[in-house]
Amino acid sequence: MSIKAAREKSFKIDFKADPPPAKPNKLGVTVLEDYDMREVAKYIDWNPFFATWELRGKYPNRGYPKIFNDATVGGEAKKLFDDASAMLEDILTNGLLSVKGIVGMYAANSVGDDVELYADDTRSEVSAKFCMLRQQMEKENPDDAYMCQSDFVAPKESGVEDYMGMFAVACFGCDKMVAKYEAENDDYSKIMAQALADRLAEAFAEAVHRDIRADIWGYSEHEKGEFDAAELHKLNYQGIRPAPGYPSQPDHTEKKTMWDLMQVEAKVGIELSDSLAMMPASAVSALVFGHSKSSYFGVGNVDKDQIVDYTARKGMEQAEVEKWLQPNLAYDLGDL
Repeated sequence: MSIKAAREKSFKIDFKADPPPAKPNKLGVTVLEDYDMREVAKYIDWNPFFATWELRGKYPNRGYPKIFNDATVGGEAKKLFDDASAMLEDILTNGLLSVKGIVGMYAANSVGDDVELYADDTRSEVSAKFCMLRQQMEKENPDDAYMCQSDFVAPKESGVEDYMGMFAVACFGCDKMVAKYEAENDDYSKIMAQALADRLAEAFAEAVHRDIRADIWGYSEHEKGEFDAAELHKLNYQGIRPAPGYPSQPDHTEKKTMWDLMQVEAKVGIELSDSLAMMPASAVSALVFGHSKSSYFGVGNVDKDQIVDYTARKGMEQAEVEKWLQPNLAYDLGDL
């Protein structure tokens, strides 16, 4: 479908009848340091941990903790979990790993398929612009909307004041643990340390998103205090946290806008490589949308008309945009 036709069938929210969350309790940047690692560990989702080790139980023993009952992999899964628990306790007791993060909350409005972020609530100065991609692959149901992340933010012309957040978090110290295990030729412990650092970074992202909803933005105050981690892993809350480079916005270059706006590297030491991978490797970044109708989706393939339009909006060379989005292009580039 042409991008023009896809935009005509965009996901439409009546922001006056169904308004976005109110003004955040704190606009601007919040740096998160000295976070209680035992509190972070409560949010660990163990299911991806077993996938890292290629242990998958069969239904109904697929997920943690039921995987321990699986006839084929249950025994190995339990041994692995016990080893991980022992290493995690060592990490928590001796401070071998730490987490650090940064949150940004901004006044925002959508302008077409982009979202403008403003310097303050007067909305007179644009601090940054996030460029979004829209679904173009034709859908079987003619009533289905063609989604874009900008659809979840109130349009500028609506006069509705909206907001958007973002964060970047990382787990530090894994390199030192890995170097120790490499010197001891202990590959098992090396992989275990890396897997736990990844789980702690993801757990911290879950905790930070909860903090945003319950406190920094504050539209979900009932989540303050003890909130069941299992409920969080089931996404039983309002709002989403899609990451640049993932299905709903597969362009990793949008991370640069986040890093520049929040001064991520200077403030918390999370760097971007030339390929826009986050360093340290156990890191998570995301944009935060608060509207109750916001949802996860995949952009899928996009055609040249959208790429030409997107290139102009981003102010980049088309060849550079096509390089980053090559897996999503619905057309053949030929020889690069």
